[in-house]
Amino acid sequence: MPFTIYPAIDVKGGKVVRLAEGDMDRATIYSDDPVEQARAFGKAGAEWLHVVDLDGATEGRAKNAEIIERIVKAFPGRVQLGGGIRNKGAIRNWMDIGVKRVVLGTAALKDPELVKQTAADMPGRVVVAVDARGGFVTTEGWAEASDMPVLDLARRFEDAGVAALLFTDVGRDGLLTGVNLEATQELAEGTSLPVIASGGVAGADDIRALKKASATTNITGVIVGRALYDGRLKLAQALSIAG
Repeated sequence: MPFTIYPAIDVKGGKVVRLAEGDMDRATIYSDDPVEQARAFGKAGAEWLHVVDLDGATEGRAKNAEIIERIVKAFPGRVQLGGGIRNKGAIRNWMDIGVKRVVLGTAALKDPELVKQTAADMPGRVVVAVDARGGFVTTEGWAEASDMPVLDLARRFEDAGVAALLFTDVGRDGLLTGVNLEATQELAEGTSLPVIASGGVAGADDIRALKKASATTNITGVIVGRALYDGRLKLAQALSIAG
């Protein structure tokens, strides 16, 4: 199975930002033009783009819809979108616009039947976000903690037809402290589903470690954000390591 690099565009107030540990009050603005950023990632060779409507994630409905629609049209590859997608109407709308996969996090915990039904109707087009602090799932744009262990949530969707699990260690996200390889491997070994890593990627060494782990586990890709924006990692280098 190929190992995929997903450059990330997180949209807040119409701008490209990165949060620290998922904290909306700790946002660093990297660009005023998310659409141009999407084009740049496409020109650099990215085949997938991971887009998050951060305002939507906290409010439970699309808040940057016009910009995201323009991103989808501008990016030459496939777009994976998360943030505030919590009902079938929203899912269908994004699919009609051209989003290839939707990422469902809060819905996966609070409305699992929606996720299962959508995955059954649209196999391979739903990604379940497993966002964790200390091994437990968080929801509502990472603002709320739950008592659901990560592996329990993952196993809930094993036979549902979802494309992958997106595992984010929220405590590392945006901090450039290195990906939580151990926890990512633990999840990958505990479920039969493909796992996309996210949170804390600091540079090429993280990509190499995940790529190596992908040879013996079902880790299939990684979301890369701040390391790209801060210049610690070039997208071309990440794509080359991924092979």
